[in-house]
Amino acid sequence: MALTREYRETVVERLRKDQRFTAALFAEALTALTEGDKTTTLSIFRDLVHAHISFRRLAEETGFDEKTLHRMLSERGNPTMENLGCLIQRIERDLGLSTNIEAHRVKRAGPGARTRPVHHPALAYA
Repeated sequence: MALTREYRETVVERLRKDQRFTAALFAEALTALTEGDKTTTLSIFRDLVHAHISFRRLAEETGFDEKTLHRMLSERGNPTMENLGCLIQRIERDLGLSTNIEAHRVKRAGPGARTRPVHHPALAYA
């Protein structure tokens, strides 16, 4: 029988080793947030915290209780926008990232058709 690793364990290990992957995953979390995909957003932030920061340190930096942070970033977490914004700023800072989000005008596909632009935040290590 072949040995397998847990998906999350593999992702966390790669996040620890690869800064470009970390930046790309952070960008994906922000994209998921703008698209209303709360589950993906919280899952990615949880992985980033596990790989780079720790919930204990994030609790010290934000003033939130460690258990509260675990609940906020859980699958059923429901952080307020204010709390999520605070977490995003701390995670971004701790990862040494700088976010630049640009908006672009999108042409309509036809009469009455609406298209959603794809958001790809540009990230760079500070």
